[in-house]
Amino acid sequence: MASLDATTTDKNIVDRRKSPRNKDLSDVMRGARDQLMERAGNNHFERELLFMHTRALIVNSATIPLLIAMIAAIGVFAGFGKSIALWAAFTIGLYAILGLLARHLARKGIANELVRQWQVIYLSGHLLTSIGWAYFAYLDCDTCGISFFPVIKAVVLILAMAITAIVSSALRAAILAAFTLPVITYTLLASKQLGNPLAGIMVIMLFAGLAFFYLVATRLNQAVAVTLALQSEKDALIAELETANAMSDEGRRRAEEANLAKSRFLASMSHELRTPLNAILGFSEVMAKEVLGPMQNGTYREYASDIHASGEHLLNLINEILDLSRIEAGRYTINEEPLLLTDVADACIHMMKLKARNKNISLVPQFEPGMLRIEADERSIRQIVLNLMANAIKFTPNSGKIYIKVGWTVGGGQYISVRDNGPGIPPEEIPVVLSAFGQGSIAIKNAEQGTGLGLPIVQALVHIHDGQFHLFSKLREGTEALATFPRSRVIQQTGIVHKRSARQKAA
Repeated sequence: MASLDATTTDKNIVDRRKSPRNKDLSDVMRGARDQLMERAGNNHFERELLFMHTRALIVNSATIPLLIAMIAAIGVFAGFGKSIALWAAFTIGLYAILGLLARHLARKGIANELVRQWQVIYLSGHLLTSIGWAYFAYLDCDTCGISFFPVIKAVVLILAMAITAIVSSALRAAILAAFTLPVITYTLLASKQLGNPLAGIMVIMLFAGLAFFYLVATRLNQAVAVTLALQSEKDALIAELETANAMSDEGRRRAEEANLAKSRFLASMSHELRTPLNAILGFSEVMAKEVLGPMQNGTYREYASDIHASGEHLLNLINEILDLSRIEAGRYTINEEPLLLTDVADACIHMMKLKARNKNISLVPQFEPGMLRIEADERSIRQIVLNLMANAIKFTPNSGKIYIKVGWTVGGGQYISVRDNGPGIPPEEIPVVLSAFGQGSIAIKNAEQGTGLGLPIVQALVHIHDGQFHLFSKLREGTEALATFPRSRVIQQTGIVHKRSARQKAA
């Protein structure tokens, strides 16, 4: 059993099977992500990392110099003398040079072709700082009386490694450039103390620390790469949203212009078409009925009847198009009044009996007793029932049956149902038959005459009355069209009416 809740008109139906993303923008976004994630030989990726390294150096420019100053102050207090102060001044000066390079690059910017050159410059700056740390590793304190000074030096070097690994993660080779020489210097000094196991342990810790913090810098570098890729995707999504918004605004503007042009065309053409059609219908009826005298040729009389039938069909088509246009434009006015759905359905059954009798079709009313009045537009409700019955009669085979039901919904509302035992509608064609001018394959195959506007008008009129329209169908078993109206429109037995704020309501 196929079901569709027709809550929109045809022009608003969206095919959600299609990708919502613009293909070109999606390709650009994917290319940007791949460009950032691909490292080897990618100057764009390296340039972004270089700028991140630059910003990190500027923001943390005082971190390591402050550590050096604290160590120098403690050393002077411990009796190191001028040697530790000279080391501090020299090393801080080297870090100052590195900071000036970073500020210069931040102001100047860098082209993709100069990325490698600036990477070498940065690594050279870090290599210069390694001279200061090598000098610190070379320092000794025979006169200060601190026997565990080699341990202090190792701890300070490991601490400096940790800070550098975090600050310079965007340029992971910086930690190797800055601390390979100090570790080698410390190792050479420790080799003179072969009998001291503590010195050997400190050498092992330094090498392990250098390897560990290089690994940390590598992991942080990978995290930076992911961050850049996500940033690129976010920028691409923002660009896509801006483009989609611009396209939506342009589409809405064109739709408004087209709708205005359509309304003007229909307003002007309705009179122009109906005037000659009325003449055609009138004159053809006079000729077909031989009001002014008999026609000698019977074929002419048949032609006059055909002209009259074609004119009526064309007039009905024009009226349906105008009705649908007014509904879509929000200009369809309804006059609400208390009415019984059973009375409207019964009147429609009497109107359609002759047409059903021509195909030997039985119209079976099934009305629940005790139905209350609802507040609705009688002309619209009549048009809903007549359209549904006309469709059912058109597709129901000879000697078939059509059931017209009126009853209560579970929520306290009321419904009208028209069910036939015709050929049914394939599930995939239900959206088609509910769209303007849409006809199913069975109607096309059987060459059934119709405009394809009956069901769209029905669903629009039902929605104007705050109701819902459903179409259920199964091949070779029949189709049921169900229009439900909410409880708020039911007039209670006390006579209290749930009135709308306005008696005339636009679609």
